[in-house]
Amino acid sequence: QVQLVESGGGLVQAGGSLRLSCAASGRTFSNYAMGWFRQAPGKARDFVATISRSGIITEYADSVKGRSTISRDNAKNTVYLQMNSLKPEDTAVYYCAAGSYSAQKGTYNYWGQGTQVTVSS
Repeated sequence: QVQLVESGGGLVQAGGSLRLSCAASGRTFSNYAMGWFRQAPGKARDFVATISRSGIITEYADSVKGRSTISRDNAKNTVYLQMNSLKPEDTAVYYCAAGSYSAQKGTYNYWGQGTQVTVSS
């Protein structure tokens, strides 16, 4: 089992920045690719970004590409999502997940509880 706890969400004005963190415990963190997904009210949970086990390879959704950076620190068992130039449409609950390197949520076995990000216009 892998336990994931997200933090760093909050209320920010459009154009601002946030850094989300996801702390993992349980099984070996570096054995898993990590992903960030988000879910707005009434919508499906969508892919945001993923990072390989080593941290060398990353992939982003078009909606956040160029504005967000995913990174990980395997020594600290933590994955991060730096989000810049935030827009109101970025408002959602953000979830981190552990699993296989993919943009498909079905390939992730473990999920955190989520952290709310609200961007005001």
